[in-house]
Amino acid sequence: MSDRHLTRRIRGIDTADGAGVKLKRIIGQPGLDMLDPFLLLDEFRSDDAGDYIAGFPEHPHRGFETVTYMLAGRMQHRDNHGNSGDLMPGSVQWMTAGRGILHSEMPQQENGLMWGFQLWVNLPAKDKMIEPRYQDISPERIPLVRPAEGVEVRVIAGELGGAIGPVEGIVTAPIYLDISLQPGATLALDLPVGHHGFAYVFEGESALVGGELLQRSELGVLSEGEQLQLRGGDKPSRLLVVAGKPLKESVTRYGPFVMNTPEQIHEAIADFRAGKF
Repeated sequence: MSDRHLTRRIRGIDTADGAGVKLKRIIGQPGLDMLDPFLLLDEFRSDDAGDYIAGFPEHPHRGFETVTYMLAGRMQHRDNHGNSGDLMPGSVQWMTAGRGILHSEMPQQENGLMWGFQLWVNLPAKDKMIEPRYQDISPERIPLVRPAEGVEVRVIAGELGGAIGPVEGIVTAPIYLDISLQPGATLALDLPVGHHGFAYVFEGESALVGGELLQRSELGVLSEGEQLQLRGGDKPSRLLVVAGKPLKESVTRYGPFVMNTPEQIHEAIADFRAGKF
């Protein structure tokens, strides 16, 4: 069985999005424009309300999926189709924008820690204009497994140790795992052959990923292979391991629109301005 190793290391860059929410952009920046099928990865983390209180007022999307994973704090989402809901600590929202949607994500707190991730996942050309849909997943629906001593894994998407993540019906067959490692704990993680993947350490100081030390706030791009070897560092650590089937299609994007050709981007802008979302 071939092991995966790290082919690149990327550190997030400080930026702001929405109405001024401060965050770190890890995928979707000059150092890593995309990792097919993943278009963007942001980590937002602050206990200063001034960094997040303005939130993400109503904005459009077309042609891809957004995945919000909350670790701390509360956000409320609303859209122009009449949907609304609360994102609480430990919850996930997998939104398939498809042909177009207008939605907002606004803080439901005025102080305290706001912490989480947003991942953008591309849609294939044949699915870019499908009807929008949400998968709102509460914390209790996400299985927690202990596949080895000193290891805990929240299975958001994919399968591990007989537990199946609640995210379903996604064409890129994603794996999305939140892995906690005690010092020195080890895990041999099977990943689908052909999937592109990454690991991102977000708590603790470091972890060994594919035999190499990955520091906190550092993303490691994974090589091809069948299995990923993980080992905890000197202190407890926590990381995301995410993988998905690459689409291998042309990508043209403009802000919140991700299509295959410039002509389709022009059409998306025209449709948005005409109120067709």
